[in-house]
Amino acid sequence: MANVVLEFKATAGDSEPQSRPVLIVGQQANLQQVSWSQVKGKLQPVVSKEIWQAALSALNPNPTDSCPLYLNHAVVAALPSRVSRHNSPSSAHFLSRLVRSCLPGGNNRCIVMVCERSDVFASSCAIARAFPIFSRRSTSLRRAEKKHVAVEFVVVGPENSPLEVAELECLSNAADGVRLAARIVDTPCNEMNTDHFLDEIKAVGTELGITPVIIRGEELKQKGFGGIYGVGKAAEHPPALAVLSHTPEGATQTIAWVGKGIVYDTGGLSIKGKTTMPGMKRDCGGAAAILGAFRATIKQGFKDNLHAVFCLAENAVGPTATRPDDIHTLYSGKTVEINNTDAEGRLVLADGVVYASKDLSADIILDMATLTGAQGISTGKYHAAVMTNSEQWEVACVRAGRSSGDLAHPLVYCPELHFSEFTSAMADMKNSVADRENAQSSCAGLFIGSHLGFDWPGVWVHVDIASPVHAGERATGFGVAMLMALFGQASDDSMLNLVSPLGAATNMSEDHMERDCKRRRLV
Repeated sequence: MANVVLEFKATAGDSEPQSRPVLIVGQQANLQQVSWSQVKGKLQPVVSKEIWQAALSALNPNPTDSCPLYLNHAVVAALPSRVSRHNSPSSAHFLSRLVRSCLPGGNNRCIVMVCERSDVFASSCAIARAFPIFSRRSTSLRRAEKKHVAVEFVVVGPENSPLEVAELECLSNAADGVRLAARIVDTPCNEMNTDHFLDEIKAVGTELGITPVIIRGEELKQKGFGGIYGVGKAAEHPPALAVLSHTPEGATQTIAWVGKGIVYDTGGLSIKGKTTMPGMKRDCGGAAAILGAFRATIKQGFKDNLHAVFCLAENAVGPTATRPDDIHTLYSGKTVEINNTDAEGRLVLADGVVYASKDLSADIILDMATLTGAQGISTGKYHAAVMTNSEQWEVACVRAGRSSGDLAHPLVYCPELHFSEFTSAMADMKNSVADRENAQSSCAGLFIGSHLGFDWPGVWVHVDIASPVHAGERATGFGVAMLMALFGQASDDSMLNLVSPLGAATNMSEDHMERDCKRRRLV
């Protein structure tokens, strides 16, 4: 998979399966709408019209099914016929699995995706997840030639016109963003320390013509970033705050995405055990997703100010590591008594969101992080946990999850009941809860929001992606598609506008809308 080139095409052209193996996939009802003339060029002469129709009739998805059309060269596969209201209509997770399990082998292959136009974006990102980039297997390192997978969309339903060049470019950029994020998350810390992550940020900046702002090492301490500095000061490679800024003319609002970039999390002096520490290379998943989404979103034409803020550190053990009982002053000016060095993500993100507010004057701040193991208990392996001070944005995040395939579900937002968990006799707050059985993921999010202030007039959104950032041993690139869809209305791109839930009419009362007007116009 590491050397696969994905190509999204209006038409992948005709080629017999023995020369170019093919997978045709879609919901059974959508597959039934495909005429033989649309697929025969990719199946003949070894697959006849009768075989094709018999295969379609034989499919019995529960939840999925597949049928070989000719040896191991051609396959048709069916997605679930229906999904629940908390799933994506695109069945994105099932699509990734079918591509991994059913796509025939070979150096030159084809996927024909049959779906409605509203599912095209989510389907392209789901296909991208099936082709991770990172590998250190010796066989893959020796293999120089690239494998090519052409992806053609057959659009069915009311809006069934072929995809245009601009739409295909959007799909390609989104897929590249997903695979970039997954590659960073899959890469171990000996190859993806804070130095290397900064190189990735600089590379994206160079590609987009943006010079990043970087505050690093002792300068973080001098400027008051006690959270990022305190977490990363024991590591060989210094911690950093890095910012990529897109500031087009005519922008009417400022948006900041803040990503947790803990390149490795030992737990610090509150050290993790031998079974829970493996996999902690993934603790930079929020920052990786924001980098991939920023690259793709700017390429598709973002009309407003957009800042990507990366909070980078390695939570290491060493003579200078933060101790439990230490008290740090964060960028907000608030003091934090450390009672758990393994609750480090909230410390770096607190500095990041306050920087976005104070220094970047952001109206809308979204932080994304692999923040809590409790997230998987709260919302599961597939749904990110969302917390926000705006009910509209809570609804929008859920809708963006369904339209993008990066599913999301709300957490309880109730600071007046939960924030007392952080009470400290010595400082403004502790960094970890007193009662671990009281809405852990919600409380962790509230810690971040408290440094902005619960009366902050802007929109604050917290997205915990600890579980969906990976599936088994592989990263998913989760978060890229969600961010692109959620903020699609701020883009010039028609595909992103189609999948964005923002800007659409809502059922909120006029009074509620007036009270919420300070939280800006994107919804």
